[in-house]
Amino acid sequence: MINELLARRVVIVLGKGGVGKSTLSAALAKAATRNGWRTLVMECDSRAPIASIYGLPSCYQAAAAAPGMYLMTLDGRHSLEQYLRLVVPSRLLLKTVFSSRLYQFFVQAAPGLRELMALGKVYYEADRNRADSERWDTIIVDAPASGQALSLLRMPRAARATFGESIVGKESRNISALLADRSRCAIVQVTTADSLAVAETIETERDLSGLDLAPAAIFFNRVNTLNYREADVVAMMRRRAPHLDQKQVAHLGEIARAGLHRASDVRAALARVRGETRAEVIETNEHAGLSGAALIDRLAADLMAPAERARSRRVSARS
Repeated sequence: MINELLARRVVIVLGKGGVGKSTLSAALAKAATRNGWRTLVMECDSRAPIASIYGLPSCYQAAAAAPGMYLMTLDGRHSLEQYLRLVVPSRLLLKTVFSSRLYQFFVQAAPGLRELMALGKVYYEADRNRADSERWDTIIVDAPASGQALSLLRMPRAARATFGESIVGKESRNISALLADRSRCAIVQVTTADSLAVAETIETERDLSGLDLAPAAIFFNRVNTLNYREADVVAMMRRRAPHLDQKQVAHLGEIARAGLHRASDVRAALARVRGETRAEVIETNEHAGLSGAALIDRLAADLMAPAERARSRRVSARS
């Protein structure tokens, strides 16, 4: 499933704030590089949290973060100016346009213009002609939080209806075609067991389906797998170590039972997501104590493990 997902030219990652969307976006990119694919991560957050993990500043041009993995900050205003540089040949004229009060007002006031130009930049990077050695195999878009991301995805359709056959209308049609092409673009969601995150995921999945942009997958993040049961907790408390007093044993029992309760909550949330959405649900493990690049690498390894095991079995069968 992961290789099939990453084989799309563009993967757009949505999710409620705090569910690990940026970390998972970076992990998907690192997973793609394990296949030898040249991968670009486009961050919609101007603070560029993924870039900061790799010691890079927010940058509007692709910057190398790791072998095969590049980062870029996606900003609608900057994308508009980049687009104008392509169609307006005179630097002096461009400088005059950019510094004019009318242009500044237009950029601020035009509804959805920056969102449209941001998606236009994604389309440009996915579709531009370049040498094979410089071509992106996979583009991961770390989209804004779900509500803002939905507005972003609705914009090309609205602009196409508004601007007709103008330059903007044609650009909107190209972007809409990319988003709707399941062979080139996949939208995925990220959630955790948090009740608000689950509710938002279910609602967003319905909204996306209404736009004919149903997500290809939902990543259920931070699943804590336990290798003990309530009976094990009871047995532990009965056969307490000699150096522990009753109070210490009771405290350990509370910690163990809290873990069981969390695991139960996760199972219930997983069942709800699977029961109320139509997308395939992919579980990703919680890795307590890991953060930053180490967590990204571990998640990437987890994501690719099934495909790499299958590849290893095929090699063994042929030898």
